[in-house]
Amino acid sequence: MSQDARLYKEGIFTTSDDSALYYRHWPAEKTDSRKLIILFHRGHEHSGRLQHIVDELIMPDTHFYAWDARGHGQSPGERGYSPSLARSVQDVDEFVRFVAQDAGVSSEDIIVIAQSVGAVLVSTWAHDYAPKIRGMILASPAFKVKLYVPFARTGLRLMQNFRGMFYVNSYVKGKYLTHDPQRVASFSQDKLITRQIAVNILLDLYKTAERIVTDSSAITLPTQVLISGDDFVVHAEPQKRFYQGLRSSIKEQHILPGFYHDTLGEKDREIAFEKMKLFISRLYEAAPYSFDYSHEDQWSPGADAWRELQARPKLRSLKGLFWAALRYGMNTLGRRSKGVQLGYDTGFDSGSTLDYVYRNVPEGNGILGRMIDRNYLNSIGWRGIRVRKVHIQQMIQRALATLRESHLPLRAVDIAAGHGRYVLDALENETDIESILLRDYSALNVAKGQAMIEERGLSHIAQFKEGNAFDYDSLATLHPAPTLGIVSGLYELFPSNDLLKTSLAGLAAAIPPGGVLVYTGQPWHPQLKTIAYTLTSHQNGIPWMMRVRSQKEMDTLVEQAGFEKCSQLIDEYGIFTVSMAVRKAHG
Repeated sequence: MSQDARLYKEGIFTTSDDSALYYRHWPAEKTDSRKLIILFHRGHEHSGRLQHIVDELIMPDTHFYAWDARGHGQSPGERGYSPSLARSVQDVDEFVRFVAQDAGVSSEDIIVIAQSVGAVLVSTWAHDYAPKIRGMILASPAFKVKLYVPFARTGLRLMQNFRGMFYVNSYVKGKYLTHDPQRVASFSQDKLITRQIAVNILLDLYKTAERIVTDSSAITLPTQVLISGDDFVVHAEPQKRFYQGLRSSIKEQHILPGFYHDTLGEKDREIAFEKMKLFISRLYEAAPYSFDYSHEDQWSPGADAWRELQARPKLRSLKGLFWAALRYGMNTLGRRSKGVQLGYDTGFDSGSTLDYVYRNVPEGNGILGRMIDRNYLNSIGWRGIRVRKVHIQQMIQRALATLRESHLPLRAVDIAAGHGRYVLDALENETDIESILLRDYSALNVAKGQAMIEERGLSHIAQFKEGNAFDYDSLATLHPAPTLGIVSGLYELFPSNDLLKTSLAGLAAAIPPGGVLVYTGQPWHPQLKTIAYTLTSHQNGIPWMMRVRSQKEMDTLVEQAGFEKCSQLIDEYGIFTVSMAVRKAHG
């Protein structure tokens, strides 16, 4: 396994929150090579520990990149700390986009190799951001770390609530990672290795991994999973469940007997390297794999989950009694909360309810009513909705910058705006906006939104009209033609993709090349059954049932309409996404 060390260049990559992350680039022999592999290191480690992978794969025709994650190696920040795991996953997305641009390749030319915690970041990125890469290789992903102290997670959570931020030192020693004595020694001696990890990241790791393993069917990328057979650090079963759920027709699982956790740094790692090289070779020899999403609204786990919501538990079963009791409590005592009462009056998915959730001020009948309302507003779904509002406003700002760079006029339309608060909040101080058109199906929402326009003194550029978000003709003939289209919180309310295709086609006909679409998605929700079995929608008080769409399904619909996705944000819970796509040239 001895190879001459391949030379690398050093650089700094700046994230969207202005963190300057260190990275290494091992250039290909031919600088115009379109083969590119990005390496993501294990927890506690750094890019220097990956030099041997570059050397031992012996792929001189391929570019290699690797970063030092924030709080690791030569990157800045408190050791082992990140604001959240979601922020680190966003770093992955931004780094891959940077690398593609830096190397002058398409994202579909990129293969990712990630280990342990790095593999959790990458698999979460694959799930939440639906990147268009060639494929990924995950070595011993840390979906469930072995904590040998009973009730360790519960204790850590309680301590975090009491102490705030603190750090946990890893129990792992080099001899539990590999049988290779050189790797054991270097792990002990490397001063850039950090043994501590922030408690928020450790707890986020467990929570996020459970979500990704449970919902791995949303991932359709070609994937190879390498599982160490004698891993002291992470459990194997979640890795196997993750693999079983993957829906790509190109996937491989290899269990490596006798291997410790440092799968790619083991004494007999040539076994793993041969499997990786064969997988990589096959991916590059074939055209980029494309999953068929044409019948996703009928034949998919998301469609199955929506159909399951229609079959409520039997009333006399334990589950049925539980949901009946919860509905009764919501419909009686719960009505002391203003938010709950508003939900029953207008629909829990209505523009009025969303506007109330955005304001986030508890109101109700007496102290008890306000307490119930506070608890209602603090539900994970509504917290995610408020983050989505922030992300929509941020994405609208990015969209405006894109339009200005293209020297296009700034004319916005939101086809299902509710009361329109998030749009007006984002645009009211922009002096170069030519027009703002807000539309909604509801006369009540139109009246409320028009009043908000007048209160803000925006009547000279903004108007609110009734409109059907699924009427192709009314969208395609919008005048003046919008350069920024916005669709928020709409599509998950409808199970059929035909409606979405009509809506997106209408927007594509109206928006000129270079124009921008900002759209939301809901790839996952932890309370689908709670919502469906207890809350009512704006549609004549029927149960509020949502159809989750994987991010890739949503992006595919947008792409088929004629847009190219270029940016995305997602909340830390993994519920709501906000994406931006640019209208491609017609035809």
